[in-house]
Amino acid sequence: QVQLVESGGGLVQPGGSLRLSCAASGSIFSINAMGWYRQAPGKQRELVAISTSGGSTNYADSVKGRFTTSRDNAKNTVYLQMNSLKPEDTAVYYCNLDVTIETAWGRKGFSYWGQGTQVTVSS
Repeated sequence: QVQLVESGGGLVQPGGSLRLSCAASGSIFSINAMGWYRQAPGKQRELVAISTSGGSTNYADSVKGRFTTSRDNAKNTVYLQMNSLKPEDTAVYYCNLDVTIETAWGRKGFSYWGQGTQVTVSS
């Protein structure tokens, strides 16, 4: 079984920065694609950034130039660096990882979600 644990959310003033972490544990062979999503109150969940196994990353227009994804494969952890935060960035942020895990029947691919972490941008 794989678990994703998110951390790094909190309250920050406009213009500030936060770094979210998403740590995966379990019999993980590799992290393939990763995505960050967010859901503001009363709104649908939206894509913030998605990175493929090939290394390319696409960002939502609303965060381009301000948010950056990265990963530490040795720690099975992915990150979302958020700079120049705005009040409209306030939301619960979720990570989504496509991973290959070791099973009794060989390596299999699965998709997992983190539990979400609250980011509040307010003065």
